[in-house]
Parts: sequence; structure tokens; C-alpha cells
Amino acid sequence: MNDMPTSPESTPPPTPAAAPSHGVPPNPPPANKNSAAGKQGLVYVALVALAALVGVQWWMSHKELSTVRTEVARRIQSGDAINTETKVIVKSAQETITELQAKVNVLEGKQIEAQSQQLALEQLYQDLFKKREDWALAEIEQVLSTASQQLQLAGNVQGALIALQNADARLSRADTPQFVSVRRAIGHDIARLKALPSLDLTGIALRLDSVIGQIDTMPLLSDEKPALPASEPKNRPAPVKPAAKNAKAAPAPEPLANDWWPVAKAKWESLSNEMWGDIQQLIRVRSVDTSDALLLSPTQAYYARENLKLRLLNARLALLSRNEVAFRSDMIASQDAISKYFDTRAKQTQTVQALLKQVQSSNLAIEMPTLAESLNAVRNYKAKP
Repeated sequence: MNDMPTSPESTPPPTPAAAPSHGVPPNPPPANKNSAAGKQGLVYVALVALAALVGVQWWMSHKELSTVRTEVARRIQSGDAINTETKVIVKSAQETITELQAKVNVLEGKQIEAQSQQLALEQLYQDLFKKREDWALAEIEQVLSTASQQLQLAGNVQGALIALQNADARLSRADTPQFVSVRRAIGHDIARLKALPSLDLTGIALRLDSVIGQIDTMPLLSDEKPALPASEPKNRPAPVKPAAKNAKAAPAPEPLANDWWPVAKAKWESLSNEMWGDIQQLIRVRSVDTSDALLLSPTQAYYARENLKLRLLNARLALLSRNEVAFRSDMIASQDAISKYFDTRAKQTQTVQALLKQVQSSNLAIEMPTLAESLNAVRNYKAKP
């Protein structure tokens, strides 16, 4: 297509044959000459038309080829972009697939773990509910053991009684004839607990709290103050009242010469009574076991009250824990401290001492029964094949 046809104009004209030199005229006839010139013109026209057609064809082919090349380049570029996008999408899809695969692996692991846990739980449930009687007896044994410890350590009779009653109610709901022996032992322990003498621990603790609240207002021996001055003597002559303003002053009677003795006697008695009253206020004789109680400073008095409070609080704790030895020791120490440092003549101190004696007379030495019969019955029943 790129070979261009040669133009007819560039083609050299044919060389006329040399005329024979023998007897032939050098110039052809005119008719033949015109015919050859016409043919040569047609050939030229045909060649020009052919060259034009070839040029048009070449131009059209070149144009179509350029269009095809542009379209191919555009499509190749579009294909490259699509290929790049496809690569990005494929890479993202591969990453997503990798993440999904990892998640699927994790889910499969969790599923396997859940299945194993489910199997373990099912096995555990089967083991637990294999024998409902064993489970009920194990729970009752635990309750009875805790109640027995509370009964022996803290003397909690009501707690132990409630635990026994709950255990008996639990066995009654089970409605199993084999539990008759266990329920009989629990009934015996309930009867023993109900037969115990009642001890009002709450009331005794409240009395101790009342005594502790009164300690701050109880008078100490060192707080005693001198009494008020004595009243005026009875033999003192009454003061003379002033006369009314409008009344006229009466003339005073003149003392007789023989009336000085009664007046002097009355004055002496009045003066001696006043002196004796003052002496009684200055000097007071009282017998005290320990002289240190009268010499307490305000700080020492504060600590004496606080120490007594601590003694009573310790006695209260010993009471609640049923420690009779510690309770008796603290009560004796508290009463000794009251007798030593406080004024026992005061009514409030006497009331406190009476309350402490009443509290100390309480009997804490109550032997607590054990729940061994109920525990042995439960354990023997569990030990049966």
C-alpha cells in the first residue's frame, strides 16, 4: 500500500523505431500519427485516474488505520486501567478472603471449644443429677456442719435451730422413704436445742451499753467540790426593818444598865456558830482506800473513764462470744475501777453498780449440744452402697 504508482508524466515516451533506410520515407503517414497520440492520451488519463484512486484509497486506508490505532490505544489504555483495578480488587479480595479464612478458623476453634464445653457440661449435669438424693444429702451435710460450728464457737442456738428445720423441710419435700432415719436424727437434735435454757444475750448487752453511756456523767472522787456555806444561825437576831417613810421615828429606848448580859451572850453564840460552820467547810474528814483517786488530773480522769469503757466493751464481746472467763474477769475489773475512782455515794454510781451486779449474775455456762447425731445419720446414709 505504501508503494506509490508512478505518474504517467514521468514515463519516458516510447522511442520511435528508426525508419529503414531503404526505400521507406522518414515521416509516417499522418493518420497513424494521430491514432498513436490519442492512445497515448488515454493511457495518461487512465494512469492519472488510477493514481487518484490509489491516493484516495491510500488516504482512506491511512485514516481508517489512524482511527483503528487510536481506538486500539484507547482500548489498550482502558484495558490497562481495568487490569490495574482488577489487580487491586483481586488483592483486596485475597486479603478479605484471608481475613475471612482466619475468622472462620477462629470460629471453628471456638465452635470446637464450645462443643467440648457443652459435652463437659452435659457430662457434669449427668453426674450431678445422676442421684438427686446424693446431691440433697451433700447440701444438707454442709448446712448441718456450718450450723454445728456456729453452735460450738458462738453459741448461736437460733441459727442452728433454723438450719435443722430447713434441712428437715428439704427432706420432707424430697418425699423419699429412705430419709426417715435422717429426719428422725434431725428431730432429736431439734428437741435438744429447744430444751436448752434461754439466755437473753441481747438484754444483757443492752444493759452494758446503758452503763457505758453513763460513764461520762458519773462523778469521780477527784471531782468533789466543797459544800455551800452553812445557813445563818438560828439565834442570830433578826435585822430591824426600816420604818415606813411617812411614819415618824420613834425614840429608841434607852438600854438599861442590867441588860448587857443577854445581848453579849447572843452575840457570842452567833459568832461561835459562824466560826464552827467555817471550820466545817475548811476541814472534811473522809476515808478513801487509795489516795491516788483524789489526785487525778483532768487528763488522768479522762483516761480512767475511757479505760472503764474499754473494760465494759471487752466484757460485751466476751458475752456475745460466750467466753465466760473473760466476761467474769472484765466485769470484776470494771467494778473495782468504779469503787476505786468514782464516788460511790452518788445515786448514779449506785445505779450503775446495781446494773453491773445484775449483769454479772447471768449464767453463761450453758453446755451446748452437738449436731453429731444428724451429721452421722447423713454420712451413714451416703456411705451405703
